[in-house]
Amino acid sequence: MHKNYLAIAAFFGGLAVALGAFGAHGLQKITSDAAILHSYNTGVQYQMYHSLGLLAVAILFEKFSSRWLRWVANCFITGIILFSGSLYLLTVLKIQDVSTKWVGPITPAGGLFFIAGWLLLLIAVTRKNS
Repeated sequence: MHKNYLAIAAFFGGLAVALGAFGAHGLQKITSDAAILHSYNTGVQYQMYHSLGLLAVAILFEKFSSRWLRWVANCFITGIILFSGSLYLLTVLKIQDVSTKWVGPITPAGGLFFIAGWLLLLIAVTRKNS
């Protein structure tokens, strides 16, 4: 088990619950724009999915190569920050009617880190410890 990654997973998971509660109660009082609400909820969902994935990775350190699992964990963390973080930022900027053009490319970059993390997890669990 890797305690640092467990702690980060717990932090991101708890934050996803708090942000989800805000989205369900507070954000709907601020905006009724369905696209903004959907984008925000997507950020929360992916943050929670990858927090749980990070939790699993932290537990897998006992059985599989830590070299590969570190890459997986770091990809998931980076993906959460870039993908979900950019969707939260887009939400704030759109509500304030500020230009969001510069934020748009950050989201797919975060998605690529998520994909890379899952592919690296496949490598980590199918290779012999090395």
